[in-house]
Amino acid sequence: MNIENYREYLFDACRRIFGVDSPSGYTGNVMALIRQMAEGLGYSFELTNKGCGVITIPGRSDEKTVGLSAHVDTLGAMVRSITSDGQLKFTPVGGPILPTLDGEYCKIRTRSGETFTGTILSLSPAAHVHADSKTRPRDADNMAVRIDEKVKTAEDVKALGIESGDYIFIDPKTTVTPSGFLKSRFIDDKGSVACLMTILKIMREENLTPEYKTRFFISAYEEVGHGAAAIPEDISELVAVDMGCIGEDLNCTEYDVSICAKDSGGPYDYELTSRLVQLAKDNGLSYAVDIYPFYGSDVGAARSAGHDIKGGLIGPGVHASHGMERTHAEGMENTIRLAMLYLGCR
Repeated sequence: MNIENYREYLFDACRRIFGVDSPSGYTGNVMALIRQMAEGLGYSFELTNKGCGVITIPGRSDEKTVGLSAHVDTLGAMVRSITSDGQLKFTPVGGPILPTLDGEYCKIRTRSGETFTGTILSLSPAAHVHADSKTRPRDADNMAVRIDEKVKTAEDVKALGIESGDYIFIDPKTTVTPSGFLKSRFIDDKGSVACLMTILKIMREENLTPEYKTRFFISAYEEVGHGAAAIPEDISELVAVDMGCIGEDLNCTEYDVSICAKDSGGPYDYELTSRLVQLAKDNGLSYAVDIYPFYGSDVGAARSAGHDIKGGLIGPGVHASHGMERTHAEGMENTIRLAMLYLGCR
């Protein structure tokens, strides 16, 4: 089996999934897409009460149930207030690096279903006007959304139907380069969701079955800390498929599958992590073992909620997390390989 043959499907899945806005708490539309993709490949899809997706794959044995999780929710923002001159102050959803949002295009969605476009800008946006245009802090108190409508007052904005609590969707600017790079916001973790969809495609096309009953858990609130707090009770092992960290004091590159030994919440299961490392080593994968300094995952959320699970964490190396991210097809393909080896697909 040549996983590179599925690269076109992988990147097409990325384009489709990244193309549906889904900040934490607003994931209904993208979950509908995931359902369509999974059921189109012949797999069952269930939606949990809080909006997470569960895709079930029968195994060769029902001795136990294992899970792979990835989160489809992203960073974003929400309208906090409307200024007297008709701009939108915002509150972040999750933890975007706010200076990277200066100048980004966005959309505002009202609760009545209307969508308006805009741009996130510093409150000192003009070099020819503001002496502090280059030095003013880029944070939520010093930035606002300029709406692409003829508005001059807060009343004008309210007349459009825009109110506090409306979501602000940040343009992901998804790009696939001829050299195999995926550039986009929200590779964390839509890139991993695309990897899981590609695994389903490979299993269907190659007539492969995992060793044990398997559940893919697509979480909806990971970026705000409780994505996998409620997982199916029969899962005894959960491997989160999430972005691998790249940077100072880390081994991972964009071409590797990263295996995390410890993050901010503490160590991952030693036996399971060792098993993942051995699988990568024995099968010649390009991989790195790392400790993530400022990180939490769906496994941590599941454990904190009291689930008695073994937990592991793998994922493609992603550069510039929570900003303008980038990874490479090779890192995603190594992640797919390791996940399928872990599942014992044959």
